[in-house]
Amino acid sequence: MLKNRKIGVIGGGKMGGVLIQGIVTHGLASPEDVIAADVAKERLAELSGLYGIGTTDDNGKAVRGADVIILAVKPQIMAEVLDQVAALVTPRKLIVSIAAGISTGFIEGRLKQGMRVIRVMPNTPALVGEGMSALACGAHATAEDLALVRHIFDSVGLTVDVKEDLMDAVTGLSGSGPAYAFVMIEALADGGVLMGLSRDIALKLAAQTLLGAARLCLEGDRHPAQLKDMVTSPGGTTIVGLQALEEGKLRATLMAAVEKATLRSRQLGGR
Repeated sequence: MLKNRKIGVIGGGKMGGVLIQGIVTHGLASPEDVIAADVAKERLAELSGLYGIGTTDDNGKAVRGADVIILAVKPQIMAEVLDQVAALVTPRKLIVSIAAGISTGFIEGRLKQGMRVIRVMPNTPALVGEGMSALACGAHATAEDLALVRHIFDSVGLTVDVKEDLMDAVTGLSGSGPAYAFVMIEALADGGVLMGLSRDIALKLAAQTLLGAARLCLEGDRHPAQLKDMVTSPGGTTIVGLQALEEGKLRATLMAAVEKATLRSRQLGGR
């Protein structure tokens, strides 16, 4: 789908680098058809060395020859970046933004009329090909545009389509969610250490247990509650562990974390 299309990536940080990795290593586009722009010359040298792509410290150069422009910059500088490149962005170019809290309307309002924009909320497990990305179309994006962007993000994990007014909730859940999971892994490992396990064994047990549980949810057809019940024997070890989680209000705490992160995403978007 990206054959003979030029891709410009503005922002060569972690997520920008992950997308470049997915695009190049999965053969979605040739390295010579990809160019990354960033202010950090060391990072550009690293990306060039790893993937053989073109690099520049000039955002305009990355945009000028690109058919697909991926905006992988922090929300706080999005307006500045758009102002820099607005004169170079024509309706034939597809704009993809991964900036948390920034709406397609905000981007469209700073560019020429009729611009095709798709907003994506990925997460950091894309670093190991296990990302979760939600996609939402702007006012002028087409079904073909959506399919093309899904093709890119499928190279680093799974994708879903959502209405844009739900993107802040996506940010609060899957965008911030890996941090919640890391806290749970660390806490489970600490519990193992408390009970006498070595740190390295406890950490491996905790991480693989969450990974396996996640795969059961994704690859099976059972509800998480059913899977939980499969592990929970009457009067056994699991039920008393679950009782401790309920006493600690784990469910309510995780729900509150998603809520607060969602509200923060709205604040970043000026809503």
